[in-house]
Amino acid sequence: LSLRRQRQMCIRDSLLIGIAISVVGLIFGFIEFLRIKKLPVFSAMADVGNTIFETCKTYLIQQGKFLLVLEVLIGLCIAFYFGYLQHMSLSEVLTILAWSVIGILGSYGVAWFGIRMNTLANSRTAFASLKGNPLNILNIPLKAGMSIGVCLVSVELILMLTILLFVPGHLAGACCIG
Repeated sequence: LSLRRQRQMCIRDSLLIGIAISVVGLIFGFIEFLRIKKLPVFSAMADVGNTIFETCKTYLIQQGKFLLVLEVLIGLCIAFYFGYLQHMSLSEVLTILAWSVIGILGSYGVAWFGIRMNTLANSRTAFASLKGNPLNILNIPLKAGMSIGVCLVSVELILMLTILLFVPGHLAGACCIG
């Protein structure tokens, strides 16, 4: 193989390894979610946590509506800039727009996961505090925060590495920004 082809294969393999590692990060986040969900909690504490989550869910739905309007405005800016000012083809502009939507959905999904994880962890931490074990009081929110952070980084890395791997090079930067 030529040196250029070997380099391309090495870059491709590195990107695939990065995606695989990011998927492992997502799996870690969801395993921590399941572990925290299984921790003991009084039903009254769980009910309070669920009530808080329902309130947060209402906020998330409102936030989703706002993001939809914002994405329409951002989409118009992207379409104007790349379509009109940069003279890109319709398919190229649609590719950038699609990645913009995918990016917002990824962030929105992680926010939803984070709020759910935190409401679960808060009630379990309150229950753990009744047992007087300071290490558990520290570890539950620490593990919850870790899982949210790892999921956020993993989702964003999967999206960016997928762009670098499958989107044509001249569009990759614009898709990452989008």
